[in-house]
Amino acid sequence: MRIGIHGRDFQQKSSRFIERVLTLLGRHKAEIFVSSKFQKHFKSNLDFKMKVFDHGDSLKNLDVFISLGGDGTLLESVTYIGKSETPILGVNTGRLGFLATISREETETALENLVKKNYTVDERIMLKLVSDPPLFSGLSFALNDFTIMKKDTSSMITVHVSVDGELLNSYWADGVIVSTPTGSTGYSLSCGGPLVFPESESFVVTPVSPHNLTARPIVVSDTSELTFKIEGRSKKFLVSLDSRFEAVDESVKLKIKKERFKAHIIQLPGQHYFKTLRQKLNWGLDIRN
Repeated sequence: MRIGIHGRDFQQKSSRFIERVLTLLGRHKAEIFVSSKFQKHFKSNLDFKMKVFDHGDSLKNLDVFISLGGDGTLLESVTYIGKSETPILGVNTGRLGFLATISREETETALENLVKKNYTVDERIMLKLVSDPPLFSGLSFALNDFTIMKKDTSSMITVHVSVDGELLNSYWADGVIVSTPTGSTGYSLSCGGPLVFPESESFVVTPVSPHNLTARPIVVSDTSELTFKIEGRSKKFLVSLDSRFEAVDESVKLKIKKERFKAHIIQLPGQHYFKTLRQKLNWGLDIRN
């Protein structure tokens, strides 16, 4: 089995756990490929070889991909996988995780199921940014969300949002988020957006700290194309795809649509989106339940 691995910014307490993961995979005779960032941050004395890949390298021949970290690490892992759609398993070495749901204690069982191919795959839509000039060095897709934000703390901005050429609203706000159903548990949720089931064919448009309190999140079809025009006292703004940011000015043309390929998230036996919500959001902990 050919397995890709990505991780970043490892804390010292995680090193022994990650060595354990690699040792278990080695016992299963897995051929291991690691990202250059993983190799840079993680030093190991293990006696088996690991091949290194970087952005732009073809990963079509990998059987599965393992993300070691939190949700941010998994989102970064998706940028390596891209259109190859390699199934990805998120192993959580941190705290809260809606995507990286496998805990340290569950890892050995999870890897056993992985090598036995005892899992299903959730197909998650992604969004694509079309911009003029081009941004993000060709990695113009996101699993969670796209945002437009003010660059400094001085004053709000105005974002005119149109859906399929029809003006939706002009948001006076700190910014606007467009999230996928997967991203509805992220930044959008913290700004008052709804939880959206992953199989829902939709995007969520959520304003960030709107000046007009009647400006509410709205759910639109994922077949829609959203365009944006930005205005503000400052001439520089920030746009992001997941956790990646770039600075732009008013002249940039921005359009969001559904990406042609998807992210394939591995679901092991006993896992379900609703179970994850209950665990991560502490649903059901009321004494009356």
